Amino acid sequence: MTRTIAPRPPTLRSRMLWRVLLPLAATWSVGSATAFYLSWDLAGRAFDRAMLDDAYAIAANVVERDGALILNLSEHEVDNVLFDRDEKEYFAIYAGDRKLVAGTPLLALPALGDGRATAFWDGDLDGAALRIARLDIEGGRPFSVIIGQTTHSRATLLSGLLVRSIAPQIVLLLLLGVYLSRQISRELEPLRHLHRELDRRHSSDLDPIALEPQSDDVQRLREAVNALLSRIGGGVQAQREFAGSVAHELRTPLAGIRALAEYGLARDDAAVWRQQLQSIAASEERASRLVDQLLALALADEARDSVKLEPVRVDELVRRMLLAFVPRADAEGVDLGAEGLDAAITVRAAPVLLEGVLANLIDNALRYGRGNTPSMLTVEIERQAAHVDIRVVDAGPGLDAGQRESLRQRWAQGLAGVRLGAGAGLGLAIASRYVALMGGELLLEAGPGGMGLRAVVRLQAA
Repeated sequence: MTRTIAPRPPTLRSRMLWRVLLPLAATWSVGSATAFYLSWDLAGRAFDRAMLDDAYAIAANVVERDGALILNLSEHEVDNVLFDRDEKEYFAIYAGDRKLVAGTPLLALPALGDGRATAFWDGDLDGAALRIARLDIEGGRPFSVIIGQTTHSRATLLSGLLVRSIAPQIVLLLLLGVYLSRQISRELEPLRHLHRELDRRHSSDLDPIALEPQSDDVQRLREAVNALLSRIGGGVQAQREFAGSVAHELRTPLAGIRALAEYGLARDDAAVWRQQLQSIAASEERASRLVDQLLALALADEARDSVKLEPVRVDELVRRMLLAFVPRADAEGVDLGAEGLDAAITVRAAPVLLEGVLANLIDNALRYGRGNTPSMLTVEIERQAAHVDIRVVDAGPGLDAGQRESLRQRWAQGLAGVRLGAGAGLGLAIASRYVALMGGELLLEAGPGGMGLRAVVRLQAA
């Protein structure tokens, strides 16, 4: 099978050069042709005027004698009148009755009576090209003088005009092409530098490109490429952290599940088997929840440049979330309540992220927010001037200021989490990251009367 190689497109340098030179050459051609035509026309008029002057000189010496027209000049005098160093001139004089008075009979007289005293046309004599002028003299005895002149001087002038006008223009156009080529190459050097930098980089090198731009366009391109590298680097870092976190955190629960299974297999007691299977199921549940949290955190890191905010009815979302958690709250003896759901309140947020934030905060409150007194969990919504506060308040043991700050970090657990042996310290980190992606703020405060914990999600009101 023959592989077809597509031709490479022209370079930007050549495209820019041709797009400048072709219109310039076309404009120069039109201008040069116009200038050449005008110059040639003026030069031709000068030659014709000189021929007409010779015709007037001949006509001044035509006299009437004995009832006939004669030329009162000798042959030598005629040669002096028609002398030209470069050209050969002929003349003929015709009376009004088209009778030849003097001169060369081969210079035919065109039809008279067209109303013009002078006329010019091109002809030939014995195979030689001629420029012919006619002068009509009116009076008692009208007559016409015909002057014919060879065109060597005109041809020489034409070639001289072509050489002296076109050749310098071509040289100037070539010089301009060389100058433009060098200047365009100089302006495109940053792009070639950018190409070389990207071409020789290793796939793992995502550092910003150091480039000194010479124009705003190149600077914008550099910024766009560096922004892309930054986004790719963030995605790669998130994948590495996710892979490392999964490998590190799943090692312990998987080893525990294996130990429980081996212990159960070594016993013949059905009660032991049941107990071990229950322990395996609980370990698997914790491992699954850990994987879900790690995936959520990795997706949050990757989605930081693609989150689209839209108006969200936060009262409806909170009501739906509470209904989903009611069975679990009843099973754990927690009084689940809400405040501020009567009015329609809208925020600018991403619905999926906001739902994830509330799910994590309510889940944390149900897990760790139970104290010795009857447990309560309340979700409050309050509209401020330019923002909306969503508060999740529990009646648990609470956290001191240091713990409230540290729990925003990954893998940080409070005393309740350590005591219960549940969780991995990712819930609040996920919630904090989601809120930041929506342009909001997550605050951890002491509950009413210093009891419990109050998590406040502050978002921009729509």
